[in-house]
Amino acid sequence: MRTLTHWLIDMPERLSAVFSWLPPLVARIVVGWVFLWTGWAKLNNLPQMIQNFTDWGIPFPHIMTPFVSGVEFLGGLLLLLGLFTRLAATPLVVVMAVAVIAAKLDQIDSLETLLGFEEVAYMALFGWLAVAGPGPVSLDRLLQHAFSDASRGNPRRV
Repeated sequence: MRTLTHWLIDMPERLSAVFSWLPPLVARIVVGWVFLWTGWAKLNNLPQMIQNFTDWGIPFPHIMTPFVSGVEFLGGLLLLLGLFTRLAATPLVVVMAVAVIAAKLDQIDSLETLLGFEEVAYMALFGWLAVAGPGPVSLDRLLQHAFSDASRGNPRRV
């Protein structure tokens, strides 16, 4: 059993550790790119988006539409950069939850249907980024290293 555990769990774990920097980077690039451009498109088509928000029953659509569109655009940009990742991902979780409730609630007839919505997949990914962080290839990590060294009396030389 020990050999089986070694080959099926320990070895893949050690091999995958080499690439541990890659999943958060890819996740940030994918969702950052999508939300940067969807937010931008909404900001550039506010009248139609306000109508959509009104039809979905979202309160204060004239305020919420540009706000949510801005959150998507700025959040996407910050995720692409890996800057303030946890702070950027958290409101995007809320935006996706509201999107499911406001626009798709009447379509939910099973757990399978709910989990099939792309908004739920985005919500899970944003939640993961909010908790796990941006990974080592990010401006967040660069800033952490720069300022943590400086706080110990060892200013980094650029």
